[in-house]
Amino acid sequence: MADHFSDHRDQERHEPTLGGARDDDRYPAGAPHDHARQVNGDRIQHERRDERRHIRVSPPFRVRLEDGTTLTGADVSLGGFALYSDRAFQTGEAISASLLMMAGPTELIIPLRAECRRAVPEPNGRGYKAGFEIIDMEPPHRELLRQVIRSCLSGRTASVEALMAGEDPQTPRKRQAGVTKPLPSSRPPRPRSRYMLLFAAIGVLVLVAAATAYRNFMMIEPSFAAVTAPRIDIRAPGPGILAAHELQAGDRVERDQLLTSVENSDLESDLILANAAQRYNNRLIENLQEHLDGGTQEVSLANSAQPASGDTLSFESVSPEIARARIEQFETARDYESSRITALEARKANNDIYSPCDCLVAWALSSADGTYINESERIMTLIRTDQDDVLVEALVHMNDIERIEPNQQAFIALPHASEPIRARVRNVALDVERQPRAGFPSWVRQQQNVASVLLVPERDLPAESVGQPVDVRFTEAPLLGATAEWVWQGMRAVIQFGDRIYRAAMEEDESDAG
Repeated sequence: MADHFSDHRDQERHEPTLGGARDDDRYPAGAPHDHARQVNGDRIQHERRDERRHIRVSPPFRVRLEDGTTLTGADVSLGGFALYSDRAFQTGEAISASLLMMAGPTELIIPLRAECRRAVPEPNGRGYKAGFEIIDMEPPHRELLRQVIRSCLSGRTASVEALMAGEDPQTPRKRQAGVTKPLPSSRPPRPRSRYMLLFAAIGVLVLVAAATAYRNFMMIEPSFAAVTAPRIDIRAPGPGILAAHELQAGDRVERDQLLTSVENSDLESDLILANAAQRYNNRLIENLQEHLDGGTQEVSLANSAQPASGDTLSFESVSPEIARARIEQFETARDYESSRITALEARKANNDIYSPCDCLVAWALSSADGTYINESERIMTLIRTDQDDVLVEALVHMNDIERIEPNQQAFIALPHASEPIRARVRNVALDVERQPRAGFPSWVRQQQNVASVLLVPERDLPAESVGQPVDVRFTEAPLLGATAEWVWQGMRAVIQFGDRIYRAAMEEDESDAG
């Protein structure tokens, strides 16, 4: 009953209108309120709450018409709005417009359709004030307009942040009615899983710390370690121009595959002259033999067996006995030229360079623009990639070398691997092997207080990793060393995985911002 009488009193109570609502919209002509309005003049006007439909507010806003014209707004409510215009709208004229209302630094656009109800000239004679009734509006846009109006009624400026947060200004009576009584303070029992997870996390941290300490202080760490393999240097057999080839670092070549060749113009010229001298001597021998077989008393022969020697070639008449002796001389010169041709052809064949093995090209000299090379100049560097060729070489300090012996166990950690690789020590030497190895910089080998240790991994390493620095640890207790290495590698893999996720997220943010 109390609620019923309260509502009845609210209906009989007079309340002021907000935002300059027009009285002729609220009351019919001839109502008693017209007399009160004439008597009171500019005094505050009242209306009964049961007769009020929509409360009008006057926030700063604009109205954009369908043709792009923007007009200044006077007041707005959920049922309609008023605007100032230079032209008089016709009563009943329907328009399509958008309300441009400010919500903080952001401008809200509320599209709608409205119909003109009145157009009254302004007292100063500068245009008209037209009132419109909203006849069509989407429900989301109507809710947005309602939020803006309620923000103005609550005395706060509308903002996009408040609208997105779902804040809906309400009257104090509704706020108090919506407040729920606090629940009695009762602390529910905490599940044991929380404590178990906490103790498990503490145990993992202690285990990781112990493994890291054992790995860094108890296991032997070399000064430098890298993946190496036997190296083969291909050098020029002689001076000349390097023939074109398409080999680059990282290409694989097969055994007996043609790599490149060297074009030696001097060698080609010597071979041509040697062939000409051989044909010349053969011709002299054939001519002398024909004269001797013909039974002539005198034989005409040339005075030189070397047509390219630079001497003037002349002929003379000799007896058959002298001619037979000269034939023997020409045959000796022919045999010499034949041997010389064989040697020149062998040198020419050596200019075609073939691969000595199934190797990986580590470096190749560019053949662009006719590169000229000297004898013994390096053309290519090949790396042998057969089984047990790709090893790990470590330089261990002399203070720790006495703790390392052949077949001792070690662990290898590649930069981007998530698990360690077991290895065994093949040999320990104060000097490097006689066979040159690729993957080790020359400046590292200049250290005088280190020894070279070669490691054979239990798992084949990729040939592309030759020259890549690795992390190596030698252990004297295989069980403890393996446990510490696996724990440390597992934590390292988790950290790397988190880092990759973070970098991927940052790149996505940068791409979205761009």
